[in-house]
Amino acid sequence: MSKTVREIMTGDAECIVENESVLTAAEKMARLDVGSLPICGMDDRLKGMLTDRDIVVKVLAEGKDPKQTKASDLAQGKPVTIGADDPAEKALRTMSEHKVRRLPVIDGQDLVGVLSQGDLARALGREQVGELLETISA
Repeated sequence: MSKTVREIMTGDAECIVENESVLTAAEKMARLDVGSLPICGMDDRLKGMLTDRDIVVKVLAEGKDPKQTKASDLAQGKPVTIGADDPAEKALRTMSEHKVRRLPVIDGQDLVGVLSQGDLARALGREQVGELLETISA
């Protein structure tokens, strides 16, 4: 029987609130030792994902002030998510299709965790994860 995303995800994902600065997000990433954070709205709904690469490429490299740039400034479009009770194989397909390394995990409208490539690597076979890495890196 296939594992569900809920069984393999990293739970208790901390958000960066949409009106907080990118500097605050970077400090939180450093403290948590993570490379991305979900962006949550004032309504606690998921607005997007913010990565350390976003901060470097879209803020620092463009000469923007990380103290003045808000997390919401970097939230683009509808975030790609996965349901907590979806099978792990669906998450693998979703990551491959959208070429993303992490998926926010939702239960209804609530953010309940984040699923990373590492989470999948520990739960699925080497061949499946190898195909994912190849697709994302292409």
